[in-house]
Amino acid sequence: MAAIIEVRDLGKTYEVGSEKIYALKDISFDVERGEFLAIMGQSGSGKSTLMNLLGCLDTPTEGKYFINGKEVSSLSEDELAHIRNKDIGFIFQVFHLLPRSTALHNVELPLVYSGVKKAARLEIARGALKAVELSDRLAHRPNELSGGQRQRVAIARALVNKPSLILADEPTGNLDSKTGEEIVAIFQELHRRGNTIIMVTHNQELANLSERVFYLKDGRIIKEEKTGRGK
Repeated sequence: MAAIIEVRDLGKTYEVGSEKIYALKDISFDVERGEFLAIMGQSGSGKSTLMNLLGCLDTPTEGKYFINGKEVSSLSEDELAHIRNKDIGFIFQVFHLLPRSTALHNVELPLVYSGVKKAARLEIARGALKAVELSDRLAHRPNELSGGQRQRVAIARALVNKPSLILADEPTGNLDSKTGEEIVAIFQELHRRGNTIIMVTHNQELANLSERVFYLKDGRIIKEEKTGRGK
């Protein structure tokens, strides 16, 4: 089966005055459907830049990036927006929930943008919240939820459109160790169900739950390890 992601000689350069800053250089790899990949590296290694490129939130200055066989640089803004909404589920360290909206409304938002009718999207959103064990928190706003519960809402929102790819940026970074373990268990279950996951983390234990780990330094992949784990 074709890879869901193909990255070829990807690079990202920023110009600061007359100086060129290489955030990424000569990045190449594939990600198969259903694979769980972790990306590690110190601050400034290029992890966030790479995630932004994979999530179609930024464009490379060099190389090519294909998602589901489509070359990202050839797509229009509308096509990119469609990919971000339908093909990619984003999970961030800081949750990015609407503070005045209920858990249910936060989760249904991607379906609103997809044009799903109200009755159908509410049913789907309730199902997504049930899957992360939050059926009793549908009407709660973010400030009425714990950090772990807010991250569960964010995970439900990321899954609601059944994306091809889940991108997770330090998903346990703002959580205590016990709550972080609960979120990790959810990711393990998502992987067992066949979801494709790419996760940025500074936590080696969390990275070791993936099938492969990339180590970034100075914008390059300096090492790749297979953990021996599968579904």
